[in-house]
Amino acid sequence: MLRVGVTGGIGSGKSSVSRRLGELGAHVVDADAVAREVVEPGEPTLQRIRERFGDAVTRADGSLDRAALAAIVFPDRDALDALDAITGPAIAERVAAQRSAGPRDGVSVYDMPLLVERGLWVHEHLAVVVEADAETRVRRLVEQRGLQEEDARHRIAAQATDAQRRAVADVVLDNSGTQEDLVRAVDALWSQRLQPYAANLVSSTRSRRPDRAADCVVEPRPDWESRAERVVARLAAALGPTGVVTEVSHVGSTSVPGLLAKDVLDVQVGVHRLDDVTRGDVRAAFADAGYVFSHGIHSDTPHPHGADPAAWLKQFLGGCDPGNHVHVHVREHGSAGWRFALLFRDWLRHEPAERDAYAAEKRRLLALHSTTSDYVVAKEPWFEGAWQRANTWAERTGWRPR
Repeated sequence: MLRVGVTGGIGSGKSSVSRRLGELGAHVVDADAVAREVVEPGEPTLQRIRERFGDAVTRADGSLDRAALAAIVFPDRDALDALDAITGPAIAERVAAQRSAGPRDGVSVYDMPLLVERGLWVHEHLAVVVEADAETRVRRLVEQRGLQEEDARHRIAAQATDAQRRAVADVVLDNSGTQEDLVRAVDALWSQRLQPYAANLVSSTRSRRPDRAADCVVEPRPDWESRAERVVARLAAALGPTGVVTEVSHVGSTSVPGLLAKDVLDVQVGVHRLDDVTRGDVRAAFADAGYVFSHGIHSDTPHPHGADPAAWLKQFLGGCDPGNHVHVHVREHGSAGWRFALLFRDWLRHEPAERDAYAAEKRRLLALHSTTSDYVVAKEPWFEGAWQRANTWAERTGWRPR
């Protein structure tokens, strides 16, 4: 199923977003609701909280006094961390059970305030961040939840910053306007990205290739690096348990600042042995992360001309996210193809004149060829010379792949 993490600072309106996604058909698991369940009277988690923070955090009837606990933990980082260490495992176990009960071909939404703080976003296909400025959030907490202003500010300060959330956000929803504005934004997200993404995951027996719009060469985009960082982090998290991966790296034209490219991220996955990729657990890990193997693309063009093609073998996958087109190139660590992908990136990053020359060659070829597939083939003679110049640069500078 498509996994979507919804988060945002307290008072931002993330619960409104999750509620609307539920109305549209998503299976929603609310971390706050689960957190309340695991500290109900009789639950072992509540007993551990009482042992750590004292009898003052429970009422006479044995239930948790949330206000008393909040007054202790929110102003004190160490106390908050101690509480998280107690409640976190219990919440995670129950969340996993609830999410697994959802439809396998649907959209699973995890409404989680600490998605960023705990690094859990890497296990979601998409992270949706709901934003509102701090003063708006304070006002909402005071007016709608009855909190004291000082308490509201303590709670906001204890969470991730807006910048930290944006760094992992695939989607940012602005909730500074009306409720109607927010609903329209959620509905658009559902129809334009979540439903197509979920459908692509279900149809994972075929390769997902970028739409034609993403096959066009465009001017450099400022979000390429941040988008790639999220892809790299998610693939590393998904593939790490298999033990076959040596590194995951952003490569290709979008990894070179200032270089025009197709709006398609190229990511290289280095593996100990290319044959390992045929293992069932490895293929399952790729599929679970949202990447589908493509048939018929199994090598790069060898360089220099006449080189052993066996050193340029690879496996190729396409991403299922219609809002972030990704090509994954799986190459054996130490192979010529693996090395050149890293060398080419670093060479162009450190040699602006070569980057500009490559951009000029791209523009020249685009003017001659009506399709990007012809354009890709036409670049190969330039790459032959580039391979030689890049290797000369590597020898001169002492470059090593890393």
